[in-house]
Amino acid sequence: MPNRTAVVEFILSGLTNDNHLNVVIFLVLLATFLLILMGNIIIVTITLVDHRLQTPMYFFLRNFSFLETCFTLVIIPRFLYSLLTGRKAISRPTCLLQSFFFFFLGSSTFFHLAVMSFDRYVAICNPLHYITVMSNRVCLYLVLGCWLVSFLLVLPTTILFVRLPFCGLNIINHFYCDTAPLLQLSCTDTGIIEVVVLVTAVLTLISTLTVTIISYGCIISTVMRIPSSTGRKKAFSTCSAHLTVVVILYSSSIFRYIRPGQRGGWDFDNVVSFLYTVVTQLFNPYIYALRNEQVKQALKDACDRVCFKHPNRA
Repeated sequence: MPNRTAVVEFILSGLTNDNHLNVVIFLVLLATFLLILMGNIIIVTITLVDHRLQTPMYFFLRNFSFLETCFTLVIIPRFLYSLLTGRKAISRPTCLLQSFFFFFLGSSTFFHLAVMSFDRYVAICNPLHYITVMSNRVCLYLVLGCWLVSFLLVLPTTILFVRLPFCGLNIINHFYCDTAPLLQLSCTDTGIIEVVVLVTAVLTLISTLTVTIISYGCIISTVMRIPSSTGRKKAFSTCSAHLTVVVILYSSSIFRYIRPGQRGGWDFDNVVSFLYTVVTQLFNPYIYALRNEQVKQALKDACDRVCFKHPNRA
């Protein structure tokens, strides 16, 4: 409207206005943030330096951990800064940039999970052809494809958001720049962009979920035919841990982004968003890699080498 001032910055309301509760959230979130960084950095480092972990599985885990680190850095540090200083203002360009990287890296996460599940399917269901199918070139192309497809999917939405006019109210009912609360603040018709957001979410989530479900379905079917009960139990233990993360991540994301009304976020959206921006980020490095026996042995050997080179002389 002509008599409204264009918005140059937004105010992120956060999770709560209770100062005492914000202190608790800050401490918990800081500890979680450090654990996420530590877990992912350990995975990236150990899979790079240990020759026993130079396989396709750990190549994908290393890239996944790098991706998770980038995703975490997009959301949590800015939220921690807001909780610590009480400054909730974020400039419009910074907000739109955060939104772009959130969806770009978030989409790439789902494609990486689908590729990782396919890798496990080939390894367990077709072990004799594993080296041939998952060659170094194929692995590299799959990872690059995850990044490229994610970028191409998010780009149209980003262009529409950059051109979206904001005027009047500038309070975002969220702890980061998400689509629904941003669409609430726009002073123009957002029907087209809502459709684009919905289509992008459907293409990303449903396609990757289909690959993941089919892969794990074949894996479980193969595991059921293992004659040893100990082998079945071990395999199911690994699969169940992976599937727990998949269920939390996909259920919260589908609830949040695959629904008719993209404009007008709910208060409950903040809780759901917290699940896939913080909780699953904490689970991923410890469930996908640090529970793995080969990774634990590599870490133990690395610690032994460090202790041997630098013995305690006290």
